[in-house]
Formats: sequence, structure tokens, C-alpha cells
Amino acid sequence: MSEARPKIAVVVFPGSNDDRDAAWALSALGAEPVLVWHADRELPRVDGVVLPGGFSYGDYLRCGAIARFAPAVEAVGTFAADGGPVLGICNGFQILCEAGLLPGALRANESLSFVCRDVAVRVERTDTPFTSRCTEGERLVIPVKHGEGCFHADEELLAELEAADQVLLRYEEGHNPNGSVGDIAGVTNAAGNVLGLMPHPEHAVDPLLGSGDGGLVIASLVDAARERMYARA
Repeated sequence: MSEARPKIAVVVFPGSNDDRDAAWALSALGAEPVLVWHADRELPRVDGVVLPGGFSYGDYLRCGAIARFAPAVEAVGTFAADGGPVLGICNGFQILCEAGLLPGALRANESLSFVCRDVAVRVERTDTPFTSRCTEGERLVIPVKHGEGCFHADEELLAELEAADQVLLRYEEGHNPNGSVGDIAGVTNAAGNVLGLMPHPEHAVDPLLGSGDGGLVIASLVDAARERMYARA
């Protein structure tokens, strides 16, 4: 008998362009994706949330600065506060930082150029809803595509993040595509149930496309959502 498929929301903003990719990856790895429009004030009954990549509101002002005010983002904050797993990919990472659900900020790449290529990242922790299928120190090859992906934190915040083990993914030496401080590719909130990362795991699910490593991240989220579904059944 196949396992139950947990429902995972994919929040769609004007300008999202990876929402269908995220939905496909979730479906391929055992979840039932539910597209949620940014203007919805409540989330449907789901056990996980993905904020996908793209260019919400055309990246006017700065990436994620307008989308953070969407009613659905407030609902995502409530879901996260209740312990629900939330994954923000690229623009989703930017939105989570702008909304205060994750620390730090994303700014223009050090090169001031758009970057689109495969990068190697290292898994720093496996005790999270997003890396449970990984091994500590594992090397994942996942593509990036962004113009404002440079993670910034001042010295005090960076020290806090490192001390609290909130850095979940780190670019390998020589693979930092944007100048992120500490080679940070992905960070969590203090509780560990919200992750933002610049690489696109939904584009690295099928090895035919070059790598299946992103499937470990997506499948870990699906596992966490399934556990949450069973817990509230």
C-alpha cells in the first residue's frame, strides 16, 4: 500500500515562475501540491508550505519587498509559528527575510550580474525537516539562478547564526556564486522549521536534468509534512 500523500501549499505571486516546477517536484516525490493565490487570507488544510522562485511583483523596490505584505504571507507566518515546515526557494527566501520570518537579507550579487549555473553546497545539519534524507557534510549539486542572492548579515548576527547552527547549507569553496557572507546558501529560523535557500532543489529532482540531489531536500520536506499529517489525524 502506498503512503498517504500530504498536502503542501505552493504560494503563487504575480511574477512567480517556478510555482509549477515546485508543484511537479512535490508531486513526483509523494506529496499533493496545492496552489495558493497570494491574496488568500487563509491557507487550506496543509502540512507544509513552499514559497517558490520567480520575480514577485517584478522585483520592484527590491526582491520580496512587496510580496511580504501579501495576505498569504501572513497566513504562512501563522503556520510557521505553529511549527509547520516552510521552504522558501530563491525569491521565496527573499520574501521570508523581508517578512521577518528568517534572519538576514538578500542583496545584489557581488558581481552585479545575474548568475545561472550548477553549484555545489554542503549539508551542515541533518536534524531538520529539509535535510533528514541527507548525511552531514554531504555534497549536493543544485542549480542557482538569481541576481540578488548575496546573503548578508552583520558580524553580530552572523556570529549568532553560526553559534545557533542556523546555517543549513553552505556553498563549497569556489562555488559561492554571489558573495554571500560565510558562503551561506541556506539558513533556518531559530526553531528550524523555516528554511530559505537560494539554490533551486525543484530543478534537481530528475538526474536526466543533470542532478537529482535537490530531491533529497524536497523529499525531506514531504516526509516532515507526512509526519505532521499523521500527528494531527
